[in-house]
Amino acid sequence: MALTIFLSLLLFLFPVLALSSVEFIFNGFNETQLRNSGGLDLEEATVYKPNGALRLTNTSQNVIGHAFYSQPIQPKNSSFSTHFVFAIVTQTLGQGGYGLAFTIAPSTKLPGAEPEHYLGLFNRSNDGNSTNHIFAVEFDTVNGHNENTDSKGNHVGININSMRSVYVEPAAYYDPTKEEITLESGSAIQAWIEYDAVTQLVNVTICPMWRKKPPKPLISHPLDNISTVFTENMYVGFSASTGEKKSSHYILGWSFSMNGVATPLNLSLLPEPPAVEKRSSSSFKLHFKILIAVLSAVLVLFLGLLLCFKLYRRITQFEILEDWELDCPHRFRYRDLHIATKGFKETELLGVGGFGAVYKGVLPSTGSQVAVKKISPNSIQGIREFAAEIECLGRLRHKHLVNLRGWCKRKNDLLLVYDYIPNGSLDFLLFDSKNNIVLSWEHRVNIIKGVASGLLYLHEEWEQVVIHRDVKSSNVLIDVDMNARLGDFGLARLYDHGQLSHTTNVVGTVGYIALELARTGKASTRTDVYAYGVLLLEVATGKRPLESDNFILVDWVLEFQQLGQILDVVDPKLGSDYAVEEMELMLGLGLLCCHHIPEARPTMRQVLRYLNGDDLLPLINWSSVNSQRSEMSSGFLEINSKDYSHISSSMGVISATSLDAAGR
Repeated sequence: MALTIFLSLLLFLFPVLALSSVEFIFNGFNETQLRNSGGLDLEEATVYKPNGALRLTNTSQNVIGHAFYSQPIQPKNSSFSTHFVFAIVTQTLGQGGYGLAFTIAPSTKLPGAEPEHYLGLFNRSNDGNSTNHIFAVEFDTVNGHNENTDSKGNHVGININSMRSVYVEPAAYYDPTKEEITLESGSAIQAWIEYDAVTQLVNVTICPMWRKKPPKPLISHPLDNISTVFTENMYVGFSASTGEKKSSHYILGWSFSMNGVATPLNLSLLPEPPAVEKRSSSSFKLHFKILIAVLSAVLVLFLGLLLCFKLYRRITQFEILEDWELDCPHRFRYRDLHIATKGFKETELLGVGGFGAVYKGVLPSTGSQVAVKKISPNSIQGIREFAAEIECLGRLRHKHLVNLRGWCKRKNDLLLVYDYIPNGSLDFLLFDSKNNIVLSWEHRVNIIKGVASGLLYLHEEWEQVVIHRDVKSSNVLIDVDMNARLGDFGLARLYDHGQLSHTTNVVGTVGYIALELARTGKASTRTDVYAYGVLLLEVATGKRPLESDNFILVDWVLEFQQLGQILDVVDPKLGSDYAVEEMELMLGLGLLCCHHIPEARPTMRQVLRYLNGDDLLPLINWSSVNSQRSEMSSGFLEINSKDYSHISSSMGVISATSLDAAGR
């Protein structure tokens, strides 16, 4: 009898225990993963093939996508933990929307839910109703209901039955200080959400994909009324939406556990975030085929054959792509660029660089201004630069990097299309005697901080390490708001985090080349730091790195530092309109970045901490440094005088003047 009662009780409790111990992991979303993990209930969402990313929405306007785990869970009075990786991809940074949300809901269907700010969870009638029983953590990219966000709407919030978050923070992570992160950058972002049923505390943590989980969560907030939201049986998943602004929202991997810690995802198994999608869709292709069929039925045979021939040429022209072309998927039509630049007319010429000319253009489709670099067709190095620019800038997204919009290749014509930067280069603003412009101290500080932020992104925050290899004032463009944009990635090299660079060629611009680079040919992030240090001294003194055979800017500033007269090197154009402490910091930091020992130079993260006043510059015996540097420099100049000549001629000291000229 007792055994019978025990077995009956066990059979009664078994479904409850099963629901309260749900655990699954998706390292990608291919058919095997879905079959082994229990499957997903998808509404408008699809598995993006062939790479296996879960796409919640594409770049159509006013669409909603849902993806829920098909088995119910019991969150009431239970803890849970989840780890997932997402990517929000937009065609133009800052133009996308609206975001996605990790969701626990009473059903996998949310009838009546609206797009835009409602993220496919609520509508204007039920937003805020306690009967919704919906818990969500939103990753939003457009300002809406929440006020405590940055100016771009780039934020993370905890929502209960409403799109007005109970707690919200601008998107960032701690490492160890708070670092901003752009949700719609197109890069993969990790997220952890952990709820403790005992303390009713929710922790939300985010960071770039290839970084370790930060020690401190972005949000740690108690939810006293959460027990009224959770019901007995609920479903866990994701919801996303677009509006007039639109993005593709992807989930690349997902791990979840009830009453336990979610199993960490194997990041190496996850798919890459797909690049910006082409505008064509399956429905468009279907309509196009129908149109071809109708025309073929009514037109004469000659017109039909001509149409097929043109269609064949278009397909072969646009689908046969080399590997490097795939990194920047937006390919412009040559005809559009020809119209934009008025046939590459002389009056539209902005400047001529080492590997081609740059023209100002106005795109006929949008009316937006662009800079079009036309690569010299007979330049082998120019072709290499063309491929390197696409490989690097095609996937990089940062507010202090020049934005590569796309490219064009037609026979021997190679063209790169960038945002038009109206204020030209830093070199032009500092040294061109015709412009009658004196950069204020505030603008100079803002510019060097911007370049430092861009280099930090390249060295540490992107999925690979990017060595720029040609940091200099002519490659720093200044936008309409006087913010810096680092450009010209024709000499850049990429390698994986934790690996060593294998570059062996001495490339760059004389005056910015670190001593060890000229000796060994091995570029690294430290050689970029050296060039950045020269740039700091250039901005502070108003002098070029090399002004004559006997003048080397770094050595000149070092001599005044040794004499205790460092402020004597300040740019005379500034007069007394500068902050003395900031000027001493900039000059001292410039010398530290140009230290003859690479290991003594700071990283770009440390550089930003010095510039922001978070850390103090270390004390250095500059007399000793000057003596050692003089010995190294004399040997270097004696051995490498011919190499300098080679660098300045074959690699092009103005290899980036084309991008430089994009702003003139």
